[in-house]
Amino acid sequence: MNKLDSIQTDLVLTNLDENGTLSCIKAFKVAKLIGMEPKNIAEITSNMNIKITNCELGVFGDLKFTDMNDEIYNMLKTNSKDSKIECQVAWKIAQEKGQSLNKIGSTIKNSDLKVTKCQIGCFQDEENHGFIIATD
Repeated sequence: MNKLDSIQTDLVLTNLDENGTLSCIKAFKVAKLIGMEPKNIAEITSNMNIKITNCELGVFGDLKFTDMNDEIYNMLKTNSKDSKIECQVAWKIAQEKGQSLNKIGSTIKNSDLKVTKCQIGCFQDEENHGFIIATD
């Protein structure tokens, strides 16, 4: 279990949105601010009864997505196994190919691809493993 000191706790709390949740994108920022690995954020927030929301790749949350892009789909599909693509791989493709996370997420959301191994620890496959995520 990852125990936070009072400064780390304050850093988490000051990065919550107006609903008292922590967005996926801010979870990466918080991890850096508190000196923890991103993969530990889901456990930390779960212990604090804070929900993580708005997965940049569309697994959970209520971000708005556009249509699937065939070129992006082909890149993702090539890097997937059994139509499953690791979160880190999808983010890397976005970075290396100069694509926005929203375009990557839109393609995943509107295709047969499923994201696995969440980088912030919300799930390792399609299951959330008991961590609190906001799905609506």
